[in-house]
Amino acid sequence: MKKIIYALVLPLVVVSGLVFANDEVKDEPLKKTTSKPLTATEKEAALKRWEATPDGIKYKEWKASAEGRKVFDASEKVRADIKDYSDMDAVITSLSLPPNSSLGFGLMVKINNEDYILSFGTEKTFVNFLTFNGEFKQLYNLKINDRIIIRSHSVSHAPKYSYPIISGDYVKYDGKVIYERAPRKGGC
Repeated sequence: MKKIIYALVLPLVVVSGLVFANDEVKDEPLKKTTSKPLTATEKEAALKRWEATPDGIKYKEWKASAEGRKVFDASEKVRADIKDYSDMDAVITSLSLPPNSSLGFGLMVKINNEDYILSFGTEKTFVNFLTFNGEFKQLYNLKINDRIIIRSHSVSHAPKYSYPIISGDYVKYDGKVIYERAPRKGGC
């Protein structure tokens, strides 16, 4: 009988010791590290260090190549519309992104005779008891050659892709808004 009592009391003592030890650690003041913004010279130095890495060298080579120049030229054609957040007329050319893409959900579109990736990112789904709603639900109904109006806050590029990447923030089809990115919380 004593062995059973010891077997029950011993784990209780060990667990309570761990709880008290963990509590003491929590009471210690946390040291927060606040990073101040980099100065222009620090940013420039960091960029120079990155450009010397193998990835930086590859990027510079791609940027100077014919394919890289083509992507940058296409980016410049929509830069004014992106800056002003104005409407851009687009025609859907493909309902999927290039193979091995890691941009989430997106479409291929043509704007002013240039091809672009229209990326929406990963989908946040909302599950209800009776329905399954995704934020891209209405975008799935689009077809090739549909004319849409898009607005975006950014255009980017990556050596992995042969096209500029437009972030899909607003899509209008047939006079109706079918997608609008929710504004970020706690920020601009």
